[in-house]
Amino acid sequence: MENTAEFYCAFCGEPNTTFIDLSAGGQQSYIEDCQVCCRPNQLFVVVDEDSLEIAIETEYAG
Repeated sequence: MENTAEFYCAFCGEPNTTFIDLSAGGQQSYIEDCQVCCRPNQLFVVVDEDSLEIAIETEYAG
């Protein structure tokens, strides 16, 4: 099951939308390029098991 979530680019600060695969587990980490400045962001995704609320922290991966 997929869901969308928003994260802010660690380089330029612009909001981005990403797809989260909820079947991949409650803690995920991957790199996704910013849709505005194209810089790589390391995304640290945490999905709450009960509410399915998604929290994303970012770090510049350049």
